[in-house]
Amino acid sequence: MQIDQALVDADYCYLTTTGRVTGEPHTVEIWFAIEGRALYVLAGSGRRADFVRNLLKSPDVPVRIAERRFRSHARIVSDAVEEERARRLVFEKYAVRTGDDLDEWRYAALAVAFDLEPG
Repeated sequence: MQIDQALVDADYCYLTTTGRVTGEPHTVEIWFAIEGRALYVLAGSGRRADFVRNLLKSPDVPVRIAERRFRSHARIVSDAVEEERARRLVFEKYAVRTGDDLDEWRYAALAVAFDLEPG
């Protein structure tokens, strides 16, 4: 699956998880990076983040970037090599854009992957 560079360069993506208690949709706007068909985010609150707790219960998560929609299967990144790659990709994309010191966030946040499918 080929992803348009304009989507890769977009500032935010939108993840819509299913509430683990309510069953209602919950959408979050979040920084992301894409490599291949994997979309990566870093959850600053780790496993305590509501969207992470939701996707652990229901990992099929719709993703929107600009007006393009994808189906995805979410997972916590557990492979050390992939985790470092995810951290580097997201950090490098936003450290330059914001000018903020994102070093602590880069290493403390939880790396989450969304394996994208067209749709």
